[in-house]
Amino acid sequence: MISFTPEAAEKLKAIIAARQRDDLALRVAVVPGGCRGFNYRMFLENNPRDGDEILQHDGFKVVVDPFSAMYLEGAEIGFDDSLMGGGFTVSNPNANSTCGCGQSFRTAADRGAPRSCTS
Repeated sequence: MISFTPEAAEKLKAIIAARQRDDLALRVAVVPGGCRGFNYRMFLENNPRDGDEILQHDGFKVVVDPFSAMYLEGAEIGFDDSLMGGGFTVSNPNANSTCGCGQSFRTAADRGAPRSCTS
């Protein structure tokens, strides 16, 4: 479902190791909003929910809820180490339009609920 570039996988493993908690997993989610209709969310958590897909990837766990899974099939998470605008990125084959920051998208089948990125 979701793949990671080698840089993103290494960065994520370093973040988890720094917290010294083996129970943490990366949650990757899609939520309504943003200027294109959907936003990406990523955060660490230790309690998968009923219905979540739990994936093992290169020494860490990834959890995705069923709603988000529809929009993340085939997505690749990368990491940009530039001084301006660096961080995790999502390359999503399901997105047919993205905003300039790369955090908001829409698909051909679903426009979501666009809202200002500044709110």
